Amino acid sequence: MDLIILILAFLCIIGGLLGSFLPVLPGPSISWVGLALLYFTKAVPANYWILGIALLITLIISVLDYIIPAKGTKKFGGSSYGIWGTNIGLVIGIFAPVPFGFLIGPFVGALVGELIYDYKDHNRALKAAAGSFVGFLASSFIKFVICVMYFGLFVWIVWQYKSELFST
Repeated sequence: MDLIILILAFLCIIGGLLGSFLPVLPGPSISWVGLALLYFTKAVPANYWILGIALLITLIISVLDYIIPAKGTKKFGGSSYGIWGTNIGLVIGIFAPVPFGFLIGPFVGALVGELIYDYKDHNRALKAAAGSFVGFLASSFIKFVICVMYFGLFVWIVWQYKSELFST
């Protein structure tokens, strides 16, 4: 049973790494579930400090994930139309049959949103779209770093208790 839980936990950690770039998946949250599953095995004793601190970091990152792209758009002179465009562009970009659509989508979405807001000011729209893109990249990078840290923590814990986990 421990091996099945270990495999599920590993899949969650990998899913979290993918989710750090794909906006449909909440990367740090999925990685945290992978860490939590690891402690459901009989071989690994519960460490509430690690789980609690990781949960706090996950919650903070989840909130920042919505704030950072919006702040990037606002910093570069964008409006709420650009923010909505960014979010819609993220979703469309995932399903678009374009390479790197999840990167292109937020930029194009913010640009379209800003052009809907003020179709005469192309320079402001382009600047706001660039700010949205920078915010999206910053948010994705932060999520990726956290997920890599959770992956490292996962590997370290499994390494510590490998003889107990793989003894059956």
